[in-house]
Amino acid sequence: MPIAYISHPDCLLHDVGQDHPEQPGRLRAIQDLLISTGMEFALSQYDAPMATREQLELAHDPDYVTMLFTDAPHEGILELDGDTFMMPKTLDAALRSAGAVVKGVDLVMSKEVTSAFCAIRPPGHHAERDRAMGFCYFNNVAVGAAYALAKHGLERVAVIDFDVHHGNGTEHIFETDPRVLFCSSFQHPFYPFTGHETETDHIVNITLPAGTNGEEFRKQVEAHWLPALHHFKPQLVMISAGFDAHISDDMSHLRLREADYDWVTTQLKEIADTYAEGRIVSTLEGGYEVGSLARSVLAHLDALLGHR
Repeated sequence: MPIAYISHPDCLLHDVGQDHPEQPGRLRAIQDLLISTGMEFALSQYDAPMATREQLELAHDPDYVTMLFTDAPHEGILELDGDTFMMPKTLDAALRSAGAVVKGVDLVMSKEVTSAFCAIRPPGHHAERDRAMGFCYFNNVAVGAAYALAKHGLERVAVIDFDVHHGNGTEHIFETDPRVLFCSSFQHPFYPFTGHETETDHIVNITLPAGTNGEEFRKQVEAHWLPALHHFKPQLVMISAGFDAHISDDMSHLRLREADYDWVTTQLKEIADTYAEGRIVSTLEGGYEVGSLARSVLAHLDALLGHR
């Protein structure tokens, strides 16, 4: 069964300046490589809808959602924090990004597809319940997970985040909700300087020092994530797929390669096949060196497809 590839042209229109690392060219590089390798023919293309306020408020404070709608600029640039800015097309792109994950959940729950990849921007995992930060406005994966719980009646959803930065927003949103198992790996100490002290039954954080390579990353996943996932038995696996821990990405100081993203995706696919009828919804987070980003996404998709 093909993978759903969910995106929208609006996600290319969010652009807060050529010096900002979160660029439209990230999606273009992914799309170009999928075309040149023929991978696009293994994917079922879907347009991302805009998330509704009802869907957003499953994960976000209503006053925060209202603020983003009300303050979204009609011209110029609005600074929300030191690296998170809104321009006139940002709100539409953010609504499409959150809506893509909701669409992915609906597609896998209806068995139209087994898994979905949301090729979207802006990313989401730093957005907290009532705060934008770290290039993120709505927490896309959290909106999707909350939607799966509320609208599809699931009791156990796993969210796995292998971005180089801690998914502080996702942890913040689900910190008191044991229906969500949150597994995150991240460089530490590093932005946003959170997660390293968290110890709960449903939050499993892996801290990785600068210079960590793929071999050590795999050992940590096998020691911490996989036992927790087998114990939890998720009914849906969701992935915050950030690729900025790649050795070629100067956003960070980890040393992962495409083969490591292939490996971790294969492990998560085995979990989903065992407990969740194969259901996976993956959404793009970081990755700022566009060549390694595109190659890593290709490896991720190839693993989701069972290496075709």
